[in-house]
Amino acid sequence: MSQPSWFDQNPAWFWCSFVPVLGGGAIAYAGVKASTNVWIGIGAGFVAAAIIFAPISETLAGLIWMAQIATAFALKPQYLAKIYPKELPLPEDPKLFAAIAANRPKIDFNSCSKNELVNVLGLPIVYANDIDSLRSEGHIFTSLEELHDILEIPNATLKKIESMVVFSYDYRQEASYSWKRVNSMTTDDLIAMGMESPVAIAIVEERQRRGEFKSVMDIKKRTGIPFSAYRQLT
Repeated sequence: MSQPSWFDQNPAWFWCSFVPVLGGGAIAYAGVKASTNVWIGIGAGFVAAAIIFAPISETLAGLIWMAQIATAFALKPQYLAKIYPKELPLPEDPKLFAAIAANRPKIDFNSCSKNELVNVLGLPIVYANDIDSLRSEGHIFTSLEELHDILEIPNATLKKIESMVVFSYDYRQEASYSWKRVNSMTTDDLIAMGMESPVAIAIVEERQRRGEFKSVMDIKKRTGIPFSAYRQLT
């Protein structure tokens, strides 16, 4: 089922909620299916209120019924987001994306698979490949900002997945750890921090020839040197 058709559907409980008096039970059922106790309570409350007030006043009974239907309309998109299948790609709509993300366990960026990066977080494969490449060389990501700085992933993309990820390591946030220092360090500086002389020379020469590096991945692409040779920068 495609994303649009998934959110356009009307679950069986939705139609059942239109039934006077007992329709609240359908809302309670939706709460059970979506593991949301508040909905169960709301549905049970509608049933109880209808049973109590229907014999007393048709007007009150009608108001309860209309509120019941309005509640069903309000809960339907939330319900569909809560049970959104994991095998479906995440929607582009930011609100729908956020609603789905809020109901899924957070993903550890440093230990998740490439498949999760693409199919759960919705990252383009080119970024997933770069992330996997750096992780395989021992890099530990610490924040979304770092993903932008190191891999040049657009901030809009990162903002979208912000609520879905955690980082298993959150140290090394000090400015002295920033990779950007490579744009001001001399060959001797790089060697002093433990980098091999040929690597340090190649990095500085490339920077002098073609300008400052935009990211750690930019260093790797421009010099052809594996990240493990200059991991001291991060």
